[in-house]
Amino acid sequence: MPKHPTDPNRRFYGTVTVSDRGQIAIPSQARRDFNIEVGEKLLVFGDMEHGLALAKADDLLARFPGMSRMLGGES
Repeated sequence: MPKHPTDPNRRFYGTVTVSDRGQIAIPSQARRDFNIEVGEKLLVFGDMEHGLALAKADDLLARFPGMSRMLGGES
């Protein structure tokens, strides 16, 4: 797994292909590194200049409980 030359916490996991249904497969090493399990919810963030980012919903909501309301959950 290629690592960032100056930051050991950054990784490049390869490329993915978008299916005709708009789906992608997260590379297995990325799933292992971030402990992403089958059925787990991910949040998708977008920045028009920098692209997309994914975050585990449970992890983010644990750090920022007020976000639950924004996402349609309980407060």
